[in-house]
Amino acid sequence: MAKTDINSISREDIKKALSGMGQPVFRADQIFFWLYNKGVSDFSRMRNIPKGLQDALSFMYRIGFLELSERVVSIDKTEKFLFKLSDGNFIESVLIYAENRLTACLSSQVGCKFACLFCASGSRGFTRDLTTSEIICQITFLRRSVGREITNYVFMGMGEPLDNFDNVSKAIMIMNDPKGMNIGSRRITVSTCGYVPGIERLKDFKPQVNLSLSLHAANDDLRNKLVPVNSRYPLDRLMKVCREYIDKTGRVITLEYVMLKDENDSLKDADKLIKIAKRLKAKVNMIPYSAVREKGFQPTDEDKMEKFRQRLLKNKVNVTQRESKGRDIRAACGQLAGKAQDR
Repeated sequence: MAKTDINSISREDIKKALSGMGQPVFRADQIFFWLYNKGVSDFSRMRNIPKGLQDALSFMYRIGFLELSERVVSIDKTEKFLFKLSDGNFIESVLIYAENRLTACLSSQVGCKFACLFCASGSRGFTRDLTTSEIICQITFLRRSVGREITNYVFMGMGEPLDNFDNVSKAIMIMNDPKGMNIGSRRITVSTCGYVPGIERLKDFKPQVNLSLSLHAANDDLRNKLVPVNSRYPLDRLMKVCREYIDKTGRVITLEYVMLKDENDSLKDADKLIKIAKRLKAKVNMIPYSAVREKGFQPTDEDKMEKFRQRLLKNKVNVTQRESKGRDIRAACGQLAGKAQDR
């Protein structure tokens, strides 16, 4: 009998399984504690679980595991982890250090279907969705690897998380479960390139998490080029579903905007972005482009970025400028490709 990966199922599902075994359902809380607070990898280490139940769990379930293939550290302390999956595929996760924050950047797919023109993740095509366990195991591994609390979790690694909604949403429920990882929903952000069916599902999902939209262009012609999913879900339709999300959840959307030299960084581009930001009452996060060699794009000059930022501020748009970290180890925005560092 093939064993079920216990990291892919909710506490409620474990309760149902225990009830069917004639076991008290409070054992589910204890199992979750050992899995997600103690990070055990063997049922026999769950000391307050009776030996008979330990054996039954071992017969029915396996505990997920990711094999670390490579760990590299940037000069700015950013860490990148290359994980080998059970089928031989690879994914990457990143830890980003700031003074009062430690952010875990999580992958949701092997590769990416959507192939944004400047991004490395889609360069090798799409292989498959990650399972819930493969998402959760990124977190449990990263938590064991650091000596401080991870404060924020962002689905901004490899893949489009809303294209893997079922497994990502299950992972978020385990993350948010007070008996599980106990991560507050406001500390979890899902990033999308503009996959409208996923946003439609997310607006009705509980717990409500933060939504970040990788916009990168404020008109359809340019966005069709840079973010090809726009040809399926153009800006008018995307803005409509974003407005519905805001009205339903009361959450503020962040518009991610990678600054590409002579592509999307003119003051005319800024004016178009201002209209979208005001329409959605959204924040804008300007991101310096981190070069991907084979893509051929260049980052916007600093003085031009500052003029762009000032244009947004002058028009009362809430704007931040992200410090790009991990460039030297290809761990910055758009650089994850799921392969080892070149030697």
